[in-house]
Amino acid sequence: MMTLMPIILYLGVMLLIAYKVNNIKQNSANFTEEYFIGSRKMGGFVLAMTIIASYVGASSFIGGPGVAYKFGLGWVLLACIQVPTAFFTLGIIGKKMAIISRRIKGVTIIDLLRVRYKSDAVVIISSITMLVFFIGSIVAQFVGGARLFESVTGYPYIIGLIIFSSVVIAYTSFGGFRAVAITDAIQGVIMLIATAVLFFVILKKGHGMENIMRTIARNSPQMLTPGSSGNIAKPFIMSFWVLVGIGLLGYPSTAVRCMGFKDSKSLHRAMIIGTSVVGILMLGMHLIGVMGMAIEPDIAVGDKIIPILALKNLNPIVAGIFIGGPLAAIMSTVDSLLIMTSATIVKDLYLYYINKNADTKKVKKLSFFVSLGFGALVFLLALNPPDLLVWINLLAFAGLESTFFCPIIFGLFWRKANSTGAILSMIFGFIVFILLTVTKSSIMGMHNIVPVLAVNIFVFIIGSFFGKKTDENTLKIFFEL
Repeated sequence: MMTLMPIILYLGVMLLIAYKVNNIKQNSANFTEEYFIGSRKMGGFVLAMTIIASYVGASSFIGGPGVAYKFGLGWVLLACIQVPTAFFTLGIIGKKMAIISRRIKGVTIIDLLRVRYKSDAVVIISSITMLVFFIGSIVAQFVGGARLFESVTGYPYIIGLIIFSSVVIAYTSFGGFRAVAITDAIQGVIMLIATAVLFFVILKKGHGMENIMRTIARNSPQMLTPGSSGNIAKPFIMSFWVLVGIGLLGYPSTAVRCMGFKDSKSLHRAMIIGTSVVGILMLGMHLIGVMGMAIEPDIAVGDKIIPILALKNLNPIVAGIFIGGPLAAIMSTVDSLLIMTSATIVKDLYLYYINKNADTKKVKKLSFFVSLGFGALVFLLALNPPDLLVWINLLAFAGLESTFFCPIIFGLFWRKANSTGAILSMIFGFIVFILLTVTKSSIMGMHNIVPVLAVNIFVFIIGSFFGKKTDENTLKIFFEL
C-alpha cells in the first residue's frame, strides 16, 4: 500500500494539470492551434522533454530492459543508438518544419503533406496508415502500464489497465497538447530521477559493476558479447541504426514537435538537453536490465525485471516514486499518440472533407470524444497482452517510418518531389513492410526497415519523375526560407 501512494498521487497531479490547462484551452482564440500544438509556445526544456517523452515509452523502460535481461550487452549497444534522437530530429528538420508550418498555419504532419503534394490520396493514405500503426503503439504502452501496475501492487492486470488507461485518456482528452507538453516535462524529470536511483541501488546490491559482470560471465557468458553469441545478428545491429537513426526523421509523433517550439534559441537548447537526457535514460535503463541477471537470474518474463528490481531493493515509498519513472515514460508516449490521433481524425479528415464550416464548439466536443473513443478502442485491444511488448512497439515504429519517411524528407528537401512519388512510396512501403512482417522474412539478417526504405526511396524517385510537377507557389513556400 505504501508503494501505491506515490503512484496515486502522481496520477492525481496529471489530472490536476489537465483541469488547469483546460481553462486555457477553452479561452484560446484559436482552438485547433492550442489543442493540437499548444499555440507554438514551447521553450527549450519543454520541447526536449516532450520529444523524448513521445519517443521513450514502455519499450525503453519496460520492454527494452526486458530484452536486455535476456540478451545482454548487445541490446544495450542497440539501445544507445537512440541517443541522438532529439539532436538528429531537431537539427535536420526542426527549423524548416517550424518555418513552413507557420507559413501554412499547419498544426499536423498531414497539414504539411496536404500543402506540399496537393493530393487527397496522399492525405487519406497517410491518415489511415497513421491510425493503424498508432493503435499498435498505444496498445504496447497500455500493456506496459498495466503490467507495471500489476507487478507493483499485486492487483490483477485488468485493474491496472483500467486505472492507467482512464487517467491518461482523461488528461489528454481534457487538456490537449499543452497538457501533454507540461506533463511530458514533469514525466521527463521523473524518468531521469528514477533511472539514477535504481541504477545506483542495483550497483550497490551487486557489490559494484565488476562483481556484477563477473557473476554474469560465470552464469551467462553469452550476455557479455556484442551479438549475444548469435542471438543478435550483426546485420540487425547495423540496420538498427536506420530504424532509430535515419528512419526516425519519418516518425510523425516526433516530427510534429518541430512545429511547436517558440524560437531558435529554444530549438538549440532542446537539442542539447534532449541528447543528454536520452543518453542517460537509454544507457541507464538497459544496463539495469543486464545487471538484473546477476541479482534476479530466474525471472521468466523479461518485461517484469524492472518492477521486480525496484520492489525488492527499494524502500516501499521510494519504490513507488521509482515506478513513477516507467509509468511516466508510458503515459507520455500514450498522450502524444492520442493527441495526434485526435488531430488526424478531427483536423485532417473531418474539418477538411466532412464539415469545413464546423464551429469551435463542435470541434471542441469532437476532439474530446475522438480522444476518448480511440483510447477506449485501444483499451479493449490491450486486454490480451503479449510477453515482450518491445516487439509490438518496434513493429508500429517501423511501420510509421516505412510510410512517412519519403513523403516528409523528400517533400522538405527535394524540389522535384510530387504526389505521384509520395503515393507510390506510401503504398509500396506499407505493402512491403506488412509482407515481410507477416512472412517473417529477413533479408541478410537485417531489420525489415532497411529493404522497405530502399524500396520506398527507389519508388518515390521514379514516381516523381513521371508525375505532375509541383507548382511554383508551393516550391516558394517550401524552399525560399
